[in-house]
Formats: sequence, structure tokens, C-alpha cells
Amino acid sequence: MLLRSGILTSSEGEAVAVDNATALSGFVFVCEHASSTLPASAGTLGLSAEALSSHIAWDPGALAVGKMLATKLDGTLVHQRFSRLLYDCNRPPESPAAMPEKSEIYEIPGNRDLTPAERYARTAAFYVPFHDQVSREIARVVESGRQPVVVTVHSFTPVYFGKQREVEIGVLHDADSRLADAMLDASSGGAYRVERNSPYGPEDGVTHSLRLHAIPYGHPNVMIEVRNDLISNTVDQEIMADHLAALIVKAIDVVGTA
Repeated sequence: MLLRSGILTSSEGEAVAVDNATALSGFVFVCEHASSTLPASAGTLGLSAEALSSHIAWDPGALAVGKMLATKLDGTLVHQRFSRLLYDCNRPPESPAAMPEKSEIYEIPGNRDLTPAERYARTAAFYVPFHDQVSREIARVVESGRQPVVVTVHSFTPVYFGKQREVEIGVLHDADSRLADAMLDASSGGAYRVERNSPYGPEDGVTHSLRLHAIPYGHPNVMIEVRNDLISNTVDQEIMADHLAALIVKAIDVVGTA
């Protein structure tokens, strides 16, 4: 049985998942690039196995770190269950990057020359349910009388277009820098090389989820990027999650929300 505009089957399930739905804190963690899975209807999009397992298909390690943060800080985690190659949920439907024809060095044949109907079907299948779920989780926090704090969790490749990236953790923000400022202050002199709006920034279109769910409503928010070679196994993921959780808690104390 096909669901969601003929893209997903009932056996493949929903496009979005929620962990720790009964969390007692105000944290809403969001992982837009959690999975490299493609539904059967998409085939391989014309890509090799190497490309489909690479960073263009997902953010390696991000989901594991997001789950750990949600557990450590008693927050809810909303995450995408299918690859961003079908739809990048951190991009609006009108963005070419939502269904990219090329990512870094890889051409994506299955995304070439999509019709308006095909783009609409993917938007309905992935983008709409994902962001509807994020909105519901934030509304649940508000209804409970708590202040939502929106934290999106990502990873990035250490080598991009052949260039080594020295930054280890990026703390990204858009117009509202309160939480990012406090996290950057808390990270000063720490074990990792932490930089503001690196390796991407709002000018690259990467803060869509923050713009959609947090900034218009005054909710404290931040986007975290971790270099994926630092979170390639469970031990390192746990170490990173502990480090990030400590930074977030220190930042929340400064910002004055809970």
C-alpha cells in the first residue's frame, strides 16, 4: 500500500519519528538529516553505493548525538527517517537545495528535471509531515507552560571539495544569537575548536528550521554542526554529547530560560 503521494509504502512507515515524546524539559531537538535510507520507489537516484553512504545522503553520527542529547537533557527529538537526497527538510520547497541536482562532487540523476508535480509530491511526503511534527512538539511544550528551546543537530564532512576543515564544532545562528553567543562563551578554552557560523552560516540557507519554528516566536534556538570524524563511533558520540550538553546547560543559565 502506497502512502504520501505514492512515494512511501505502509511497510516503510512515516517520514518522521519522535523520541522521548513525554520529555519534561523545554528542549526540542531536531535532526533533519538523520537517515541515509531511500524508499523503494526512489531506487538509487542513479547514485553509486559510495555516494549513497556518504555525507551527501545524511549527516553521519548526528542522529546518535541527537538521541543522547535528548536523553541527557530530557528533551524531545524529532528526526527525519529518509535521506535528504529526496528532500532536505532544512530547506523550503522553493529552494533548489531542497531537491538538489548536485551535491559537492556528485551529480544526482534522479533529481534532474523534476516536474512541478514530482516536487510537490516529495514536499507532501517529507517536508510537510516533518515540520508539522516539529510544530506539534513545540506547541506541546508551550501548552505545558514551559519555554521551548529549539536545537538542531547536524554533522559535516572533514574534507569538502578537497579542502580540509579545521573547525570541529560549529555553533550557528540566524537573527537571534542569544543561545549561540552563550554557547560560544562557554566553549572558550575548551577541548574543541568551536567557531561561529562555520562551516556554514545563514547566508548558505542552512537556518531554515530555526527561521520557521523559533525566531518568529522568540524561542531560544541554535544549530549545532559537529565534524563527523569526531562522532564516528558510540564512544566518541557519547563524549561529544556530554560536551554539548554541558555547553547547552551553561548557555541556558545565561540566557535565562529553562
